[in-house]
Amino acid sequence: MDASSIQNHFVVITENKKSSLRQLANHYKIPIIDHPPKLGGRFSVFSVVGLLPAMIVGLDPFEIREGATRILDRLLSIDNIENFSPAIGAGLSYLLEKEKGKTISVMMPYIDELNQFSFWYRQLWAESLGKKGKGTTPVNALGAVDQHSQLQLYLDGPKDKFYTVIVSSMENKGAPLTEPFHKIENSVKYLEGAAIGDLMEAEQRATIDTLIKNKRPTRVIEIPDLTPDFMGMLMMHFMLETIFMAGLYGVDPFDQPAVEEGKVLARQYLAKTLKERLHG
Repeated sequence: MDASSIQNHFVVITENKKSSLRQLANHYKIPIIDHPPKLGGRFSVFSVVGLLPAMIVGLDPFEIREGATRILDRLLSIDNIENFSPAIGAGLSYLLEKEKGKTISVMMPYIDELNQFSFWYRQLWAESLGKKGKGTTPVNALGAVDQHSQLQLYLDGPKDKFYTVIVSSMENKGAPLTEPFHKIENSVKYLEGAAIGDLMEAEQRATIDTLIKNKRPTRVIEIPDLTPDFMGMLMMHFMLETIFMAGLYGVDPFDQPAVEEGKVLARQYLAKTLKERLHG
């Protein structure tokens, strides 16, 4: 790929104003898609920056937005938010922090496709709420992988966490385990005939039951199928839950003033380093 063909391989998404990125795109004749102004990165998943990558991998962006709209419509159609799940989640998180000292929010999906979702949630919650000395610390984990790295802490460490476990029925999914069970000892023969999904189902149920048995506050979100529609619903749920939580804290969920200070300093330090390097 050379400079003459670069426009065939890239698309630039940026706000419709003067910027280095827009200048670079214009120079190389790279297609530009305008990004809505003042729409922060963590809240932009339903804009072009979130939906264009989804389209590239073959997802239907309209289905994603339809799922999100379904949650919004539910909010706009109710008279009382007491039965609205994002409001319930925010209220639960707030009370658990204030009354029970649960200052850490653990997001643990047992669905591999939601691993990156949990990273997005971590940014959404931390950057929107961590202001004026307020906020709980989001931690993301992935079942069943992190059963072997974090579950010991969750069950026998400080009782300062609130858990959200996202699961889907895995029973009888995947290939059954057969060979070579007839050749090995009896201690693992109980696995014979089980599907990989059966193992995952047992793991997620065991984690949930063990957390509850050890009196760890645990919220379970059970989903039927991870469709684009449901993905939109899930993301909108947690965006609204975050906004409700910000209301309880009395903070603005849409800015990040402390981060901006660091960006300014980073640019100053880089400029100083380059100047010293050039002039000795």
